[in-house]
Amino acid sequence: QLQLVESGGGLVQPGGSLRLSCVASGDTFNDYTIGWFRQAPGKEREGLSYIHPNDGSTRYADSVKGRFIISSDNAKNTVYLQMNGLKPEDTAVYFCAADRWATVAQMHMMGGIGGYDYWGQGTQVTVSS
Repeated sequence: QLQLVESGGGLVQPGGSLRLSCVASGDTFNDYTIGWFRQAPGKEREGLSYIHPNDGSTRYADSVKGRFIISSDNAKNTVYLQMNGLKPEDTAVYFCAADRWATVAQMHMMGGIGGYDYWGQGTQVTVSS
């Protein structure tokens, strides 16, 4: 079993930056594809970005490409989401999820509708002046 814990959310002004962390424990981190997702009130869950820690391959949703950067620190079993140029519409609860069998490309294709193996509890991001 893999446990995921997100942190790093908070209140930020438009145009600001935040870095979210997703710390994994309980299983071999490198065996999983990890993705970042978000869900705003009344909206469907949206897939944002994906990485496989083994080879560093990544994918981004068009909505965040050029603003968000996903990375992993394998020594710390942690995946990061650096979020720059934040907008009020980025306000949501942000989750990380892990899947042992999906590739980065498959996770990107399934996005927020995918039924992935493990999820974190989420961290709130609010972008407001």
